[in-house]
Amino acid sequence: MSRILRPNRRAVLTGSVAFAVSLSIPAISRASARPVFTHGVQSGDVDTTTGMIWTRTDRPARVMMEVSTTESFANARKLAPIDAIPNSDFAVKRLIEGLPSGQDVFYRFVAADLSDINVLSEPITGQFRTAPTSRRNIRFVWSGDTAGQGWGIDDDGMRTYATMLQHRPDFFIHSGDTVYADNPMQDEVEKDGQLIWRNTTLIDEKRKVAETLPEFRAQWKYNMMDQHVRAMNAVCPTFFQWDDHEVVNNWSDAKDLTEDERYTEKSIHVLQSRASRAFHEMTPLRFTPAEPGRVYRKISYGPMLDVFFLDLRSYRGPNGPSIEAEITDQSRILGAEQLAWLKRALAASQATWKVIASDMPVGLIVWDRWKGQKWVEAISNGDNGPPKGRELEIADLLRFIKTESIVNTVWVTADVHYTAAHYYDPNKAQFQDFEPFWEFVSGPLHAGTFGPRVLDGTFGPEAKFFKAPSKEQGPNLPPSAGLQFFGLVDIDGETQQMTVRLMDRADTELWSVTLDPQVSDL
Repeated sequence: MSRILRPNRRAVLTGSVAFAVSLSIPAISRASARPVFTHGVQSGDVDTTTGMIWTRTDRPARVMMEVSTTESFANARKLAPIDAIPNSDFAVKRLIEGLPSGQDVFYRFVAADLSDINVLSEPITGQFRTAPTSRRNIRFVWSGDTAGQGWGIDDDGMRTYATMLQHRPDFFIHSGDTVYADNPMQDEVEKDGQLIWRNTTLIDEKRKVAETLPEFRAQWKYNMMDQHVRAMNAVCPTFFQWDDHEVVNNWSDAKDLTEDERYTEKSIHVLQSRASRAFHEMTPLRFTPAEPGRVYRKISYGPMLDVFFLDLRSYRGPNGPSIEAEITDQSRILGAEQLAWLKRALAASQATWKVIASDMPVGLIVWDRWKGQKWVEAISNGDNGPPKGRELEIADLLRFIKTESIVNTVWVTADVHYTAAHYYDPNKAQFQDFEPFWEFVSGPLHAGTFGPRVLDGTFGPEAKFFKAPSKEQGPNLPPSAGLQFFGLVDIDGETQQMTVRLMDRADTELWSVTLDPQVSDL
């Protein structure tokens, strides 16, 4: 069994009783059991002055909160308490405002039992770092695909999280397939008569596909049972986006589950509604009052970096051949409103680098095979020709970026369960009205490894690097095979150069490139 990696600051661990002194709340009663924080803490969507925090209790409780710029919580600022109640599965989250920029921020929760307000939990603490207002070095990581294909928590745990944490990133982009609601697990996995995997941590809700709201919530709670996930959550903000497995494989609004015997609930709309609620309850994602289920958004992380999070799942037309010659409701993957928002946000960005975090790759061909048909699941339709279908919105976006002289756009994604670096060159493309750009692919975090996939020539991509299972190894390799990947990005505060490294679970640097920032003509 590998050694458990733990952060080197005591602030990430459950706080001591001494931490509760500054809360000025009733003394702890030892006459009855205390409330317990069940799944650690999380932070997310951090910018220069704000950040989201999250936790969950084991019972109805009043959750009291403090925030400080010192680990000792000297001169801590109290925040208004929030009640953890069954309606949200005892999960609470809130936006902390008025924070200093470029600063380590420590936060602390204490829970009081609502049935006996004098019964208090042990404190639990976490931390994050706000974005700077001036140029300084920035480091972030990204990947996707957690606990997929039946590979759950074994004795070793989800080790890629521990490896990422060693780099002390400012934040982590989870690029989708954050949970696998449609991939049941079993206690042991055999291949050719040999035991190759044992899920030593397993819950009943992971033994079947998720259909009910409690079952969807349990997908998240399962992942947070892993020690490495909790350790990273405690000190590193996660910026979440989603893809398909949060609901069901390859879902769109037209997904048909009629012949899928695993499901008693056949309505994709019911499943999506429950999955979306669990997603927003169990993550520190910002709440958008005008569209409570909205996932696409921009996070500004100082003057050198804006991150634009896409949602290629919620607004798409049905999976199909994707051969329409013009943009229609059937051919969309971004949707009209999201595409218009993205154009406005990119045009308004003053950041040096504009990172487009997509939950699916642009140029890789991904098929949805169902009932003997081979439908388009991602963007590319596989014909290597001029843009059609879902490619039309991407062509429109790329043309806009060129026309508006928006420079330094870089795409990061996951989804395909291997790692790669793609360079898109208009001189090699069928559609040429765009400026060259990079797309970097990494994952899985802790799931089966597949690939590689074929690139579609519409936008002229070239694989500068990839690492995937060999033919001899075959598909769906378990995490123990070592082919688990993440991306590591550094932006130099002095030169503003961006260095992208593709890494594996053992922290081996597989490939890297350093990009020089361009200056806009406008």
